[in-house]
Amino acid sequence: MRRKGFLALLTLVLALTLAVSLLAAGCGEKEEEKKEEEKKEEVTVTTLQKGKLLMGSDTTYPPFESIGDDGKPEGFDVDIATEIAERLGLELEVVTTAWDGIIPGLKADKYDIIMSAMTITDERLEEIDFSDPYIDSNQSIAVKKGNTDIKSEADLAGKVVGVQVDTTGQFTAEEIPGIKEIRKYDTIILAFQELELGRIDAILNDYPVNAYMSKIRGQTEVVATIKTDEQYGIGIRKGNDQLREAINRALAEMKEDGTYDKIFKKWFGEE
Repeated sequence: MRRKGFLALLTLVLALTLAVSLLAAGCGEKEEEKKEEEKKEEVTVTTLQKGKLLMGSDTTYPPFESIGDDGKPEGFDVDIATEIAERLGLELEVVTTAWDGIIPGLKADKYDIIMSAMTITDERLEEIDFSDPYIDSNQSIAVKKGNTDIKSEADLAGKVVGVQVDTTGQFTAEEIPGIKEIRKYDTIILAFQELELGRIDAILNDYPVNAYMSKIRGQTEVVATIKTDEQYGIGIRKGNDQLREAINRALAEMKEDGTYDKIFKKWFGEE
């Protein structure tokens, strides 16, 4: 009888131990599920179209944004935005927009964000909000290969300089004394075509773009940089703090886990 009682007690203890273990495991799983749900809720944002992140972009500005041979948008900005959208549980859709109407389009709810190599400036901050900066830039001077007359900012005196309209390239050119004429183009590609044909003497534009365009087109070269210490940001409608904060979190995560560096290396050849 004593042996039977002992076995019964042992069986009870084992059963209770197993029950406690299963309960603990279940609680652990529920805790993990709760954390995952909280994480999902944390990045949930409201956009103009459910499940999509609409991005306004002037897709004529390689290597940041352009239309590839397959007819689809591509570039550094496009890859960064695609990754951000995925981390927010959204699908990126690029809305090709002319540069001079890109901010009005955002304010008119045509898209959720602007990502188009846009420098954060005080003037623009009066109209829209920006994410944290995601890349630095300076201005630069590109000329046709063989041009020995222009080697610095001072050499632009008496010359015809091409810029893309309403860009920091234009604003910088307007501050340089002695330029004979500033010709404004709707796209930087048109400015390069004019430079290659000899209709303008130089282009003043963001260094990464001037360097990239000169490399792929082969007829021009960058001869000088102008230190302007610019930073690009993602444009967001004023007051849309939920989206801005979610984008900033995603950007920070991408820089921390190495994703940003991989995308940068893909388009610029170095980390």
